[in-house]
Amino acid sequence: MALEAWLMDDSNEDPRLPHHPNPKELLTMDYLAELGVLYWKLNPENYENDSELRKIRDERGYDYMDMLDLCPEKVSNYEEKLKNFFTEHIHKDEEIRYCLAGSGYFDVRDKDDRWIRIWMKPGDLIVLPAGIYHRFTLDTSNYIKLMRLFVGEPVWTPYNRPQEEHPVRKEYTKSLTHKFGESIQAH
Repeated sequence: MALEAWLMDDSNEDPRLPHHPNPKELLTMDYLAELGVLYWKLNPENYENDSELRKIRDERGYDYMDMLDLCPEKVSNYEEKLKNFFTEHIHKDEEIRYCLAGSGYFDVRDKDDRWIRIWMKPGDLIVLPAGIYHRFTLDTSNYIKLMRLFVGEPVWTPYNRPQEEHPVRKEYTKSLTHKFGESIQAH
């Protein structure tokens, strides 16, 4: 099954819920690609020997890899970490995540500053571009195992919103303006 993504409703309910609008409308991978979000469907059962994963890593220069098991039983300060992940932020580099087990949501802002919810499940590998506002939370399963990939030594520093003057954010909005031919929302 392919990656699912949708515009989120405006509810303040539990962030682990899907937050589908009514009516439910899924977005296309082409729309995500226009925002700079890349996606591959891989075999999570064979990640250690997966030639397609190796090819992606080689072509994109992802030479660093580690694993993150995120659940209450395996992470100290679990609630605090989840709260930090759910704070809207950008990074200076791409954020690359490969779901090996469990599931969770990456939320990204679109060109009109609306939240798009991306539901990651086993086999989903996504790349969020540097400078895109995003956040992460688990779904109601309360578990995800992610492979984190990075070019060079990882720098996990989040820059919490607002960051409109940050050079990487300016570069990202410039790329969207070029694609969509209009200015990008800044709230």
